[in-house]
Amino acid sequence: MSAQYGVVLFDSTQRAIQAERVLKAAGLPVKLIPVPRQVSSDCGVCLRFLWEDHARVEEVLRTHKVAFADIRQI
Repeated sequence: MSAQYGVVLFDSTQRAIQAERVLKAAGLPVKLIPVPRQVSSDCGVCLRFLWEDHARVEEVLRTHKVAFADIRQI
């Protein structure tokens, strides 16, 4: 069984970098990647994470007041 991933979309690259820092500090494995073609975004990069962590990712971002546009499964 292959891993399922999600992405966090942002309005700016600066917010994506801030989110990467916050999520890595929380011990979550995330990676900055180009936004997949099937997903549209105002920003060209997004954060990929294991979908099983999606509730924790959203919680950490909200706790640290990091604004994001959307969270989607890919």
